[in-house]
Formats: sequence, structure tokens, C-alpha cells
Amino acid sequence: MSISKFDIIRNPVVTEKSTMASEANQVVFDVAIDATKPQIKKAVEELFSVKVKAVNTNVRKGKVKRFRGIIGRRKDVKKAIVTLVDGQSIDIATGL
Repeated sequence: MSISKFDIIRNPVVTEKSTMASEANQVVFDVAIDATKPQIKKAVEELFSVKVKAVNTNVRKGKVKRFRGIIGRRKDVKKAIVTLVDGQSIDIATGL
């Protein structure tokens, strides 16, 4: 069973750090925890019609949090930092 490109790319990350990365021709996305770099590259190229130079990933481990004395745990989140070829850009504000 093939994973949809919409299942791989969850949402863009809009933070100060990701905004600064956009100046270096990089875009940051939350992606599926089991997505591989080639899958992420293919999904970004198909969704946004751009050429991807490199994909770097990292997994942010979920924290243990308490709510009214009950201990819970946040989910792990995988982020992909996608570097685009020079001259290419993705405008996250407009969406698909």
C-alpha cells in the first residue's frame, strides 16, 4: 500500500527559526514519523512543483506532561528541513 503525499507532508512549521531558514532557501515541514528522505523529497517536488536539493530530518521526542495530576505524554514529531535548488521557492502563506 502506497502512502499519499498528503499523508507524508503534514503541515509547514512557522517559527522564527524556520522563517530565518527560508532566507537560506530552506522550508521546514512536520512529516509522518515513518516517512523516509526519498519519500519526503518526492512528495515536496510533486506538491509544490519545485526541485529539491537536500532533505534533513530530525525527530523531536514527546514530553511527559501532567494535566490535573494525570500523567500523559505528547507524541513524537518528525521534522524535515527541505533545501531547495537556487531560484526555487515555496510560499507557505498561500497554501496549495
